[in-house]
Amino acid sequence: MQFPISELIRGVHPPPISEVRGWLAAADPELPLIDLCQAVPDYPPAPALVRHLAHLVEDPLTSRYTPDEGLVEVREAICAGYRLQYGAQLNPRQILLSVGASQAFWLAMVTLCRAGDEVIVQLPAYFDHPMALAMLGIRCVFAPFDESRRGLPDPDRIASLIGPRTRAILLVTPSNPTGAVLPPEMVERLYDLAARHGIALILDETYHSFLTGGVRPHALFEKPRWMDHFVQITSFGKTFALTGYRAGMLVASEEFIGHALKAQDTMAVCQPRLTQHAVRFGMENLGDWVAGNRVTMERRHEVFVAECSRPGNPFTLVASGPFFGWVRHPFTGESGRAVARRLAQEYAMLLLPGEVFGPGLEPYLRLAFGNITEAGIPEAVERFRSVPVP
Repeated sequence: MQFPISELIRGVHPPPISEVRGWLAAADPELPLIDLCQAVPDYPPAPALVRHLAHLVEDPLTSRYTPDEGLVEVREAICAGYRLQYGAQLNPRQILLSVGASQAFWLAMVTLCRAGDEVIVQLPAYFDHPMALAMLGIRCVFAPFDESRRGLPDPDRIASLIGPRTRAILLVTPSNPTGAVLPPEMVERLYDLAARHGIALILDETYHSFLTGGVRPHALFEKPRWMDHFVQITSFGKTFALTGYRAGMLVASEEFIGHALKAQDTMAVCQPRLTQHAVRFGMENLGDWVAGNRVTMERRHEVFVAECSRPGNPFTLVASGPFFGWVRHPFTGESGRAVARRLAQEYAMLLLPGEVFGPGLEPYLRLAFGNITEAGIPEAVERFRSVPVP
């Protein structure tokens, strides 16, 4: 290649999951693989949804573009679902359907920020967020991870990081990678903080359908003027087991969505029509199915916590929740990458090293529960127990 590459993208690490999967080439072939790496449901979409989509594929209109923001009937179905889940005062003009939550994040950032602006990002951070911000020339101001808070942010520490170039506070709840869930009162406090400083609170709520007990995530959408300082990024991919359909969404004020549509038109034009039909069917018909899967994931989490807590496990479960566990490994001075590679190659266990989630997180590893059955969890934890520690 005889031409330069952007220095911004040169400084970004490669996709972590691709890197970790590459370690399997040297893995012990005698051991069955335990995949705790990627946060995808191991169950298929609901059969009724599959049948519904199979019929739609025969419709020539399914192959056409939709409006950039998505079909109005799909957005109306989402508004109705959000009234039940959030008590939301939401209208279709405040919704933009995107190609996964990752694209929704890009849309939010290019609408909100320009190069040189700052976004406060809580550590550990979902790795795609700092990667995208670095490519855009937006500076991450990291709120440090405090192990004693079990994955929850410190609002006072976040307040101390706000400066003249701050445009947003970015948080993920339930957290990827720790599983920690922001209590509604903390969400309210952070919204008030954003409002006092004239900035945005951005919540990535990709896993909002997996809150233990099916509780309401927060009360922000009940505010008559929630859109003044709140932007939501989310996905239906985990909710309806449609990760390959790339079913994301951006929720914000009508004005914000209007500007974001300029970027949408140049990036993707629209979310695929078939994906939109899947989202509508799910919102209107799959409430009980989603609740059943939530209970399945709750049970996996409970079993994992119980197994990790038994004596003799050198790996410490620091934080956990829907879909994720955040573990401190016992090898002082070793990076998470070195430990994760050894676990992949010698113990056939795939998980992610802590440092891909932000600076200073080398002592940690992320585990995802989506790919492992409840029956397989004791074997996974037993492999942790079998790792010799000097």
